[in-house]
Amino acid sequence: MVDLLLGQVLSFEGDPLREGAAAARHEACGAVAVAEGRIVAVGAAADLRAAYPAARLHDYGQALISAGFIDAHVHYPQTAIIASWGKRLIDWLESYTFPEEMRFADPAYAAAVAERYFDLALAHGTTAMCSYCTIHPESVEAFFGAAEARGMRAFGGKTCMDRNAPEGLRDTPATAYDQSAALLARWHGRGRLSYVITPRFSPTSSPEQLEALGALWAAHPDCLMQTHLSEQTDEIAWVKGLFPQARDYLDTYEAFGLLGANGLYGHAIHLEPREIDRLAEVGAAVVHCPTSNTFIGSGLFDMAGVAARMRVGLATDTGGGSSFSMLRTMAAAYEIAQLRHMPLHPAQLWWLATGASAQALGVADKIGNLAAGMEADLIVVDLASTPAIAQRAARAEGFWEALFPTIMMGDDRAITSVWVGGQKRR
Repeated sequence: MVDLLLGQVLSFEGDPLREGAAAARHEACGAVAVAEGRIVAVGAAADLRAAYPAARLHDYGQALISAGFIDAHVHYPQTAIIASWGKRLIDWLESYTFPEEMRFADPAYAAAVAERYFDLALAHGTTAMCSYCTIHPESVEAFFGAAEARGMRAFGGKTCMDRNAPEGLRDTPATAYDQSAALLARWHGRGRLSYVITPRFSPTSSPEQLEALGALWAAHPDCLMQTHLSEQTDEIAWVKGLFPQARDYLDTYEAFGLLGANGLYGHAIHLEPREIDRLAEVGAAVVHCPTSNTFIGSGLFDMAGVAARMRVGLATDTGGGSSFSMLRTMAAAYEIAQLRHMPLHPAQLWWLATGASAQALGVADKIGNLAAGMEADLIVVDLASTPAIAQRAARAEGFWEALFPTIMMGDDRAITSVWVGGQKRR
């Protein structure tokens, strides 16, 4: 049976960050045909209704049909402590994050938070994500189990730390390698799930642990590796003290085999020229976390300087980030770019939350856009979801002007429907 979704349709034929809004395609009276978990056609509503006369119709009127949002950097174990009163990064970890992550040794607690996180993500239109778990294998089992039950494409891994963390949150180089390898063997490539090798960041991993994880990545180069890079200036100073021989922060990963094309480097705000050159040279991706960067006071990501050189994903960074919403995250990205004198177009913002994040995760051939053959992860967005948004959209003289108020003021109320793997989830 073919499902035919009718409404406004937004897709991309290129990268708006490099090609501008002309890379986006908007169909005012469009349709998306879905069958057996995949998109089979995208086009004008009249054409697809004629092509699929027996299809099951889902008429969303003037709502916008888009690829689902992709959150490229999240800490699902921090769901319960999101929006905790502000501290700098290191204080925030010690005051909120580490005590909460200690609780994930309990499988029941881990499972309860994972269920809550995925429900919140779907309610906000996020259909795929890449998450840090905790050092506990139970936290990884809970994350992948909840994702699998929902048929979602999800990326995650055991967070590894063997120093500068509470005793209950430290492993060793050997257990980091062995437990990560066992979880990788169990979950990587199972359905729509992918394991990610995950050192939290250089300050919480000894050189021996970084070396062990570099060896694990070398043995499984098809896996992603995620970590944090140059988030705050005091963090960078800490790294310099811990690794006095390193040329810069990135070198603390590069020296141990943790720099590569499948690397995801979160935040990447205060990069040195050599770091930008090396990330670009190896084809790595960085992930912009704008609500987190402002909430914890980290700094202003240089979208213009970085996006021209390498892949860039967009992320909520729950719970250092202050919202589960990729709409709110787009709005924050716009605001930060304004402070950097780069006015991001609505097409570029939407692309960051969909196709660009898919590129960062290495799955742009599967998700992040609407095209025949892609996996059918879709959202339907009401562009008049609140009175404030509706009255502004009513004055719009074109599609982008109608979409922008939802980017800047929208939340979960704007998400009319969510489809995951061709199945309607809400």
